Amino acid sequence: TEPCLDGWVYNSTRDTIVTEWDLVCNSNKMKEMAQSVFMAGILIGGLVLGDLSDRFGRRPILTSSYLLLAASSSGAAFSPTLPVYMVFRFLCGFGISGITLSTIILIVEWLPTRMRALMTTAVGYCYTIGQFLLPGLAYAIPQWRWLQLTVSIPFFIFFLSSWWTPESIRWLVLSGKSSKALKILRRVAAFNGKKEEGQRLSLEELKLNLQKEISSAKAKYTAADLFRIPVLRRMTFCLSLAWFATGFAYYSLAMGVEEFGVNIYLLQIIFGGVDVPAKFITILSLSYMGRHTTEAAALLLAGGAILTLTFVPSDMQTLKTALAVFGKGCLSSSFSCLFLYTSELYPTVIRQTGMGASNMWTRVGSMLAPLVKITGEVQPIIPNVIYGTIALLGGSAALFLPETLNRPLPETIKDLEKWSLWAKKPKQEPEAEKASQVIPLQPYGPGLGSS
Repeated sequence: TEPCLDGWVYNSTRDTIVTEWDLVCNSNKMKEMAQSVFMAGILIGGLVLGDLSDRFGRRPILTSSYLLLAASSSGAAFSPTLPVYMVFRFLCGFGISGITLSTIILIVEWLPTRMRALMTTAVGYCYTIGQFLLPGLAYAIPQWRWLQLTVSIPFFIFFLSSWWTPESIRWLVLSGKSSKALKILRRVAAFNGKKEEGQRLSLEELKLNLQKEISSAKAKYTAADLFRIPVLRRMTFCLSLAWFATGFAYYSLAMGVEEFGVNIYLLQIIFGGVDVPAKFITILSLSYMGRHTTEAAALLLAGGAILTLTFVPSDMQTLKTALAVFGKGCLSSSFSCLFLYTSELYPTVIRQTGMGASNMWTRVGSMLAPLVKITGEVQPIIPNVIYGTIALLGGSAALFLPETLNRPLPETIKDLEKWSLWAKKPKQEPEAEKASQVIPLQPYGPGLGSS
């Protein structure tokens, strides 16, 4: 074939990267390349920033990630060429990874167990709200550069507000920065109306109460320890498979929306809307049934729904759509659960490193999902069989993970090794969990702060 020497004419009044850089015909694959570069940024960001967070703290990584995302997203709006645009998109993904992981870790390390499920799921609703807002913004702003710049501006505000985010007390104490931890605890006590009690706290008291954790945390850990230490290796394998299965199956459904015979815009709204009840059910399940059961059930149900799609006749579009929406809701639940579950399983000394390494696999899954879809050209049922089977394997792997509901966060590797896989979870918060949340302030009354 002969290329169009005089360029292309588009029948759309909307300005996109496709129309600006002519990503059609032989250049059509560059659209997917731009998205893959973005996903690669998230993947690598999880590995790099997870390790840096365990070394330098949660708040510095959160603040710098907000700035990186704001700057790179704005830079993408002014990109003169496609390669430059891809570089900025990679940096956007890098920053998003740091924001997501640091936010979840700070929530887990600051809040008591009864509040974690609610708050981590509430963070997930931010993604859902974005799904509803972005189509409206895209409709109102037809030029992609202005749209890109518009969605970038809020992150400069988030960057400024993140300076008021307190550092994790757990990380400060285990990093030998007890004086700074004491100052933050006093600030928290004052914020909670317990200023006088907070002022009575002493550094000696703080160190005495956390003597065991401080002495156990002298050893430094890296990503290699996730595979070197047996208990971490087993846990990392199971979590990685669950993360991979969730991302792999989630993006398989996202890519197949055009196959259900329903208006694509309506289906996108339905796909976004199912997150609302799915996440609400997740909150209840996490709080009463536990993390272990919720994660396994979410992936097993999603896998079953995807496999069932294989046997539904093509003329039964309503049933196919219902199964796809149900599966998407289950996978959304799995995402919400995994963020909380993973951060509760890894000890403080290596929590964000483990979180980043495990979360990385959902990006690998999302990048491999389009390749598996190509196998449908050989036999149409192959992709869904693979997607569904992997989801079932991920759910099965979750069954081998210990329950964390109503258990104190593990501070060290030894804490994790003491956990029994099939130990029954207590019906109420155990004293150890309560103590781990208020121990520095315990002599002067509970509820002044949670570390």
